[in-house]
Amino acid sequence: MSKTKNWIFWIVILIALVFYPRVFGIYYTNVFISFAIFALFAVSYNLLLGYTGLLSFGHAMFFGVGAYGTALALEHVEGMPLIASVLLGALAAITLALILCPIVVRVSGTAFAMLHLAFGQLMYVLALKLRGITGGEDGIGGFPIPKLNLFGIVSIDMADPLNFYYFAITVLGLSVLFLWFFTKTPFGSIMTAIRDNAKRVDYMGFKVPQSKAVIYTVSGCFAGVAGSIYALFQNLISADDGFHVMVSFAPIIMTMVGGITSFFGPLMGAGIFGIIDELTSRYTERVELVMGLILILVILFIPTGFMGLVNFVKQKLSKTAA
Repeated sequence: MSKTKNWIFWIVILIALVFYPRVFGIYYTNVFISFAIFALFAVSYNLLLGYTGLLSFGHAMFFGVGAYGTALALEHVEGMPLIASVLLGALAAITLALILCPIVVRVSGTAFAMLHLAFGQLMYVLALKLRGITGGEDGIGGFPIPKLNLFGIVSIDMADPLNFYYFAITVLGLSVLFLWFFTKTPFGSIMTAIRDNAKRVDYMGFKVPQSKAVIYTVSGCFAGVAGSIYALFQNLISADDGFHVMVSFAPIIMTMVGGITSFFGPLMGAGIFGIIDELTSRYTERVELVMGLILILVILFIPTGFMGLVNFVKQKLSKTAA
């Protein structure tokens, strides 16, 4: 019965995603794409924070490198296929993760967090200074968005917002599904074990630095995918959009508000973040101040986040029913 309910739930979600743009129109469709991009970004970040216990203040560097990788490929390589450009963005993020792995996997706690803050700011400065490659403050914009060719039979125009919505939601949804599956593998148990007691994991024979390297690379890869879709969606990427410190803080806030104890917590956090951003931006430009206040309230009164509150209410209702 439980499996039947799950199937019904996911079928309803799929139907809702298919008809969403036709019901709510182009404006709210674009809002939803933004939510989905940052939802994947937050879920990829939660592999580090929630599952492995590694707090990073520089995760935006993978988001930005993925975005720049896709933008540069489309800008300079004539005839670059759409899927290949996304894969190049992910590859750029993987390459950066592999370069940093030998350094970052051997530290944790405050050292890990501050090291990433330094690397993130370094990438931000490089994006500003290397104008010949990154466009500096202006960034890279107006690059061609190729059509999506499926097996050489069907060609789908990505200039159509509706077509791009289905493409973006498919890529982002499959990425989240892969990360969910990744956490359910035996390696997912190693992640949480490293978070709880790294010394015991090492004593059991698992190599902690190498395991961290795998987690770190997977997390960076899908942050790069989110950045790649962001660049395609905006048709623009700049240093502020890709590497700014607030871009690094965004998945932290989403994860904390949604709940680091749950895989779906960052998804909820991204939804809450998007709704608050949409509502408060109508009245004030101090969106970061509002989100900061909400984060403080969550840490003080609901440290387990939104999903923790939902689970608490469920437990109370089940006890009352019993």
